[in-house]
This record gives sequence, C-alpha cells and structure tokens, in this order.
Amino acid sequence: MPIPTRVQFPADIEPLVQFIEDTPPADIIDETLRKLRAGVPTETMLTASALAVTRSSDLPPGHHGGPLHPLAGLYALSNLVSRLEGEDKFIPVVQHVALSNKHVNAPETSPYQLLEFAPLNFKDFEAAKAAFLLACNRGESLKADHIYQWMWDNVPAIDAFDLLMSVAIPKNNVDDHYFVFPGYLWRSFEAGVLDKQYLKLLMRPTVRYAARFPIAPAQPELDSLIKDMKLMERVTRQETGDDETIAVGRLGKNIGQVEEFAEIPVMIASALAKGLSLNGAGEALSIGAAGLFTRSLGGNPMDVHLHTSVNLRRYLVGLPGLNLRSKLLLLMNWHLGPEIRSTQMRMEPPGSQPDMAAVKALPPRSQEALLDAITHSIYTQPPTDWSTVTNLGLMRAVPEVKHTIELAVQYVENRYDPDALIARLAEIVCHDNFTEMHAFKHHNAIVEEFNNTREPWRWMHLVSGCQAAAISFGKNMAVYEEYLDLLHAAE
Repeated sequence: MPIPTRVQFPADIEPLVQFIEDTPPADIIDETLRKLRAGVPTETMLTASALAVTRSSDLPPGHHGGPLHPLAGLYALSNLVSRLEGEDKFIPVVQHVALSNKHVNAPETSPYQLLEFAPLNFKDFEAAKAAFLLACNRGESLKADHIYQWMWDNVPAIDAFDLLMSVAIPKNNVDDHYFVFPGYLWRSFEAGVLDKQYLKLLMRPTVRYAARFPIAPAQPELDSLIKDMKLMERVTRQETGDDETIAVGRLGKNIGQVEEFAEIPVMIASALAKGLSLNGAGEALSIGAAGLFTRSLGGNPMDVHLHTSVNLRRYLVGLPGLNLRSKLLLLMNWHLGPEIRSTQMRMEPPGSQPDMAAVKALPPRSQEALLDAITHSIYTQPPTDWSTVTNLGLMRAVPEVKHTIELAVQYVENRYDPDALIARLAEIVCHDNFTEMHAFKHHNAIVEEFNNTREPWRWMHLVSGCQAAAISFGKNMAVYEEYLDLLHAAE
C-alpha cells in the first residue's frame, strides 16, 4: 500500500490555509486582521479557515473541538458578515479563523493531518450503500470515509447526502450535532458559501462523525406514529399556503404551551395525517420553538438548539431529494435532542411568558430609544461567577434577562422596524467567542425564522434573539476585545 500523503489544496489558496495552520495562536488575530485589511476577501479567508481546521484538527470524542463547530457555523457566520458594514465585517471572520486556529493547536484535537487515499471500489450505488450501512453498524468511521470517497465521484451528490442523513438524523436522540454537522455544511455548499469543488473533502469529517459509535437508538414511538397514522402514504403535500394559516398557527401555539415535550410528535403526526403540508408542519414547529424558548429558564449560552435545530430542520424538510421518512423524523424527533430535552426541566408555566403586565408597565419609547434600551439591558447583564458553575447545562438565566425580553416584546408590539433590531443584534452577537459559533447560528436562525414565518407569529423569533443575546453576552469576549485593541492601535 503506498504511503498516504497529506491533502493539498490549489495553489491559489494553499498559502492562506497554511497561514491559519502555522500562525501561533497569540498572533492569529493580529495577522488575520492585517490580511483582511490588505485586501484578502472575507469569503476567501473563511474558505481557507474551513480547509485548515478540516486538514489539521481531528474530531474529539464529544462535539466540542476539531472541525465540527467551525464548519457547522460557517453558513450562519457568512450571513452575519453580509449584515455588517465596513470593517465590522471582519469581526466574525476573525472569530472563525481564531476558532479554527485554536483547534489546530489544541492538544485534544492535534497534531493531525487529513490524508489522501484511494477510495474503495463498488460495482454500483446499492453495493456502496450496503457497505456504508454495515460500517456504521460496526462504528467503522474510517472505512465509511473510504466508501464515501467513491460515492461522491460516482452517484449524484444529493443521493449520497440523503444516505448520510438517513444515518445521522436518527442519532439526534444521542446528540443533534450528528445531523446538524452534515446538514449545515451541506447548506453552505448549496447557498454558495463554499465552492463545491471542496464538497468531497470537507464532508469527510461529517461522514466519520455520523458513522462512529454509538449506533442510533431505537425510536419505537416515532415508528409507531408513522405506521399507525400511515404517514408514508398520507403525506403528499410539500408546500404550504394561505389555506393552512389557521392550522399552522393553532399547532404552533399548542406546541409552545406543552408541558411534556413527548406530546409534540403526536401533535405533528396528527396534523400531517389530516393533510397539513410538510412545510406547514415545519413552520408550526418553529412557532412552537419560539414559544418554548421564551418560557425557558436556561442560562447556558449554548442552549440555543431549540431555534438552530428547527431552523435547519425546516431547510432539510424542504430539500428536494431527501427521502420522506427522513423528513418525517426531522419533524417528530426535534424534542429528543439532549440540549432540547434538558430544557423541559427548566420551564416557566404555560401562558406565563412573556409577562405582558410587565410589558404594559414599561414607559413608551421611540424606536431608537427602545433599541438603545434593549442594547443597554444586554450590555449590563450581571457577570457570571464562574467559580459557582459546575455544569453549563444546569445554568439558569439571571432575572435581568426577563427585562430584556420585556423590552423586546414592547418593540415588536409597536411593530417597529424589524431590520433595525436585527442590525443591532448583529453588532451585539459579534462579541461572542464563548459559544463556538452557537451565538452566530442562533442569530441567523431567528432572522431566517422571522423572514419565513407568517404573521402574526413571526415576531416572537426576534424576542428570542434578544433573549439569547442577553444570556450569551459577556461570557467570553477575548477575541472581540483584542480586535478592538488592534483597531485602536492602528488609528
């Protein structure tokens, strides 16, 4: 067997990739900003960052570290760049490069080299599919990587992706990153954030991740819903329309008021069996997610999967080429992700949030004054005493977060300009480097969910965006603060 060689990239980007890999962490912010100011396009820098973290950092046993969050967050971060002006556009890019560089140098994920090797050969897609599923059942992630090197070259990419997601989606019960990782990365390619010449290479860690142990646990309750309600035969409508507005709103409101999350798939399956479209069910789940997020008492800034997960699910449910069973599971296993499941233990009672009496007691403000008040409430959240935090997942939001929510509700009740609030939140979210792209993904999710949800329910997504910003602000802003110091030094 020939000695495998390190993956190499085209000459026009290889030096930039090496820059991200080789620059010491203490210098990466300064040097990245220097290159951006010298004219390196933000899109090129982000591509190089994605390639570097894929080539030179490995996947750890969990989901923090390596290429997972830099690649999964790339779509949202690229959209954030487009919402910013001037040199503010550089901040998210610097955040991404700094995170990639961190993982390239972290002892739990490096040193590592992604190697070139010859793919396994198969007579047809069915043979490759059988080999891949067997490799997944055995946890043979490296063999799965070999198999997919053949698949990307020999079958339509959507067919290979559909197979990958058929393994990844049921693993949501273990960790929803199993489907989030390949799903968001695929979306980056479909949206043109990444050039498809890199698809075969950048999807490699997603294949290894999805194929590793544990195997997907059984889902008898969901299987029974699909079978007993004959959803594989009854669900024939993809697109929603004005004729579904009442049904979508009712289902969304009911989801947002549940006390037992296990009720949600039953509600969705029943609505689908009665004729609700797939896209309509996704929209209702989104409305419900906003309601549940507002009721949440959680204070972990990474507990934003209620929104980010539903945002990706809506995209995938509408994706041509993804099989119907996978789409049904996406709609019905949302509540089983550990980050979402744990939220059920930290919820306000149904109907109690937002506190409309507190909103009515607020003094009237102009749009600009209210934007400033929301910003001030986020910027002045009490600092976290990390000596008292033993488990991020158990963190509770401080009471001051409620005031941010109330101000945000006042803003949307007045129907002030949503784009002005989105722009302000875009500036605020740039501070974060604690959540490894979670804050960026949540911001993008609430923007897309606002834009893709009908009246009158769309506005609660903006409230959720303010709530999440208040929870995450100030946890770790080292990258942003160093960036500001460099800006001031250059003036």
